Amino acid sequence: MPRLNLFTIKPMQAISQALLNEAVSAVKKAWPQANPRLGIVLGSGWGETVEDFSVRATLPYEKIPNLGKTGAPGHAGKLLHAELGGTELFIFQGRRHVYEGEGWAPVVLPVWLLKQFGAQTVLLTNASGGIREDLHPGTLMAIEDHINMLGGSPLTGSHNPAFGERFPDQTAVYDHDLRQALIAAGADVSGVYLATTGPTFETPAEIRAFRALGADAVGMSTVPEAIFANALGLRVAGLSCICNWASGLGDDKLSAEDVLCTAKEAMPRMRAVIRSFVEKCMC
Repeated sequence: MPRLNLFTIKPMQAISQALLNEAVSAVKKAWPQANPRLGIVLGSGWGETVEDFSVRATLPYEKIPNLGKTGAPGHAGKLLHAELGGTELFIFQGRRHVYEGEGWAPVVLPVWLLKQFGAQTVLLTNASGGIREDLHPGTLMAIEDHINMLGGSPLTGSHNPAFGERFPDQTAVYDHDLRQALIAAGADVSGVYLATTGPTFETPAEIRAFRALGADAVGMSTVPEAIFANALGLRVAGLSCICNWASGLGDDKLSAEDVLCTAKEAMPRMRAVIRSFVEKCMC
């Protein structure tokens, strides 16, 4: 049996701006007059919130170069050109994840699209497991900060000035005023979100460690987009639906099906918060 040479294992490749721009060109060809003020990335279980929006046009992710088909349940994989209360926006109905193994580019591509179309704000949504004892399933948590346990950053690689500064400050990745707008729109609390690569759920020992680090909720997304958007100069808001107790904190075995079930039960409130945020937000 041949021995594995550990030095042949390479980290995820640096993002190619050329690949990102292929996607921009395709979307601009389809929607040359689009002028979104903000964008929303809908995570697991959030897809039905689009029902409150007037949808002008739809593009499947498969028709957007280098974005591609989503690999997680509860992610429709569609880009919507939409409007609500006079606000034009892009809605990404589903996201790509690091654990899908296709690199950083498809994960952060929605953020790049927003930047190139002139949007100033992005709202990132997800489903997560509650660690803090008051974050029971069904709670909506506005993200105030994050802990990156992905083992890397989408900004890794040779510095590309188009992606912002070489060493972007992350003191306030999540905009304070946008977070307050989420609370005013009906989010229950705010807290710190920790991202792991997945696709496994965390072990009880990991959850105890994450709690000691200061994490309030845990998931497998959002942080790469937030890092990239912050570096590009976009205002970032984050909203998490707590869909289960984190591993070791409840009696039930964790499953993706239960996550989506909890999100469905919380959908009326999720829709109301998203709708109110967009209607009131000065983006």
